[in-house]
Amino acid sequence: MKKLATCLLTMLASLLLIFFVIQAMPGDPVETLAQDYIRTGQLTYDQAYNKAKLALNYDPDEPILERFVSYVKGIATGNLGQSMSFKESVTKIVLGALPWTLLVCSISLLLSFSVGIILGIYVAWKRSKIFDGILTGYQAVLGSIPDYIVAYLLVLLFSLTLGLFPSKGAYSSSITPGFNFKFIMNVLSHAALPILAYFLTTLAGWIMGMKANCLSVLGEDYINYAKARGISNKRIIFSYLGRNAMLPMVTSVAISFGMMFGGSPLIENLFVYPGVGFYLTTAISRRDYTLMQGMFLMIIVMVLLSGLFAEFLNTRLNPRLREK
Repeated sequence: MKKLATCLLTMLASLLLIFFVIQAMPGDPVETLAQDYIRTGQLTYDQAYNKAKLALNYDPDEPILERFVSYVKGIATGNLGQSMSFKESVTKIVLGALPWTLLVCSISLLLSFSVGIILGIYVAWKRSKIFDGILTGYQAVLGSIPDYIVAYLLVLLFSLTLGLFPSKGAYSSSITPGFNFKFIMNVLSHAALPILAYFLTTLAGWIMGMKANCLSVLGEDYINYAKARGISNKRIIFSYLGRNAMLPMVTSVAISFGMMFGGSPLIENLFVYPGVGFYLTTAISRRDYTLMQGMFLMIIVMVLLSGLFAEFLNTRLNPRLREK
């Protein structure tokens, strides 16, 4: 109950901060649209300005406190307003974008975590300088390159040069959406490069983390006792080493998911992938305040839920942390 209350307070503080930061951003969407009306419609400034306010359903002259109260009321009632640029309900846009971001983030995190755990155990068990050198080089290269640069290189190689995967969109316009094999495969082919970009840039972190945990576990007495009893290496690796070394890594998955979810704008914008990050980037570029607020709200909620889930996993997997 205490943790839930902390999350609610964190969410309120985040919403308050984001609202006033958005309002303080340079650029006025009403002013911009009014100037377009003046250039194209031969209108006076006052006529164009009033027309722009009606078109965007936004009044910059309204006191900021009243706008904040309306914003909080909208969140409480589930009404996030209407997007200025898309002319659709923000709630509808958010719910439509959420599944695509969840698809890419969940698959890429599952793959990088699974492969990283296996390779981390193998590198720690072998204690080979060759493997350590390869891992260090991999981390030094891909760990220092931003994920969107890796994504750009993947587009150049696999899409523009080899033509193996599409470079943008969630699925082809020629495909009719539906729960069928053709549509699912088309969706996966469009998601392949974003997933690969996340996978390549996060894999080394999981390997390094699992390797460090395994090396600390390998020095425990029960590992040496298991070896002395003649237990097979396979059983020691999976039943003794892997299971105990993986405990702190499992709880990190939930936190990593939240951070990955919040860091999706650049990659999704590069692939024109219609997820939360893509719409957030579009909203920022167009000064679509209502859509920005809705997308930031979704990111905040996902990060907080990921943190709560990590706490739950931590207490489930480690009984000593359970509150009495």
